[in-house]
Amino acid sequence: MTDALPYLDLSDPAVSTRGPEVVAAREAHWCARTPYGLAVLRYMEVGRILRDRRFRQGSHNWPATVGIEGRFAEFWRQSVIGREGEDHKRLRALAVPALSEGYVESLIPAFDRIAEDLCATLRETDRCEFQEAFCTPFAGQAITTLLGMEREAWPLVAHNAADLGLAMGIEAKRHEARFNAACETLFQLADQLVTRVRRGEDDSSYVARMVAEFDANGDCIHEELLNTIVISIFGGVDTTRALLGLGLSLFIENPAQWQALREDEGLIPAAIEEFIRARPTTTWATREAVEDVEVNGQKIKAGTVLHLLVHASARDPLVCDDPGFDITAKRKLHFGFGGGAHHCIGHFVARTDMAAALRALRRTFKTVAYGSGPEWLPDSGNTGAVRLPIRYSLVE
Repeated sequence: MTDALPYLDLSDPAVSTRGPEVVAAREAHWCARTPYGLAVLRYMEVGRILRDRRFRQGSHNWPATVGIEGRFAEFWRQSVIGREGEDHKRLRALAVPALSEGYVESLIPAFDRIAEDLCATLRETDRCEFQEAFCTPFAGQAITTLLGMEREAWPLVAHNAADLGLAMGIEAKRHEARFNAACETLFQLADQLVTRVRRGEDDSSYVARMVAEFDANGDCIHEELLNTIVISIFGGVDTTRALLGLGLSLFIENPAQWQALREDEGLIPAAIEEFIRARPTTTWATREAVEDVEVNGQKIKAGTVLHLLVHASARDPLVCDDPGFDITAKRKLHFGFGGGAHHCIGHFVARTDMAAALRALRRTFKTVAYGSGPEWLPDSGNTGAVRLPIRYSLVE
């Protein structure tokens, strides 16, 4: 009976998916009731459900869950994230080759230059608002590089992608007009980029690679092509921008870990994974039961939505002896990029551009601390810093 399960009010902005309420619920049971369906809290069950074909991607229903309508809701339902079955498989098969590891690795020198240029500006002072001074322009310029645009065009891309991110938070309804306008702007941009490819003005960018994949498969539905480009912009900017701020906050609160990173560049990949375990920007992956299912004795009716909590599962005592932030610790695989058929297509881009950012930052900040207090989005749904004022000393 679900009535006997613990209850978590994830619709309350004051409730954190990393908070004591979630820890207590995880101790009591592997899942909990929420206003959005069930929350899955333990590592083993999250992994099983992500791979279980009796569950589909549940995020397609997010607009209805939070009561939003308009351009974003239409886009989200038709995206590769919102599709299932053969439709999802077809769109994924078109998008994945365009983001091959070899192609993404070819962008590393450009990502390094972006980070180094931004750090050169940081060196002109000893304090900044980190989201504005580094995270947003870095994520924006990384995506304009991917799209084959001039780096100077980053504000258009980054600010509209950041506005789209507001649709994925628990207070989405408050921002409906803003993210619907941003969605329309990004679709217009995607259309312009595709037109440029078809005119022969771009033959090497991610957009050019996407157009080639769609054309080669004889299945180029223009709206689907635009949708796939927009979802790539959204995910690419929002994930990198938010995780860099969340990650730096963890280093500020754990200064010995920052010194460990400064001493050993080889810890960068582990640091990125630890960001996602310790303070994820996407706090849950979502699945929906397509038939009646029983998991560990719990009966789940068809149509039930399950939110698989990233932090709670990664810090499950059954798989994590030390719940603190430690970039030197050996950890189990996290589920921050989802899993199964809906594993995040852009995960390698995110890991690669964030690594470039950390390479430059570790050569810039000797020490780093909060300035005035940071301001955060609610710690459920998609989260991150609204403002992150910092002060720092410089590496000579």
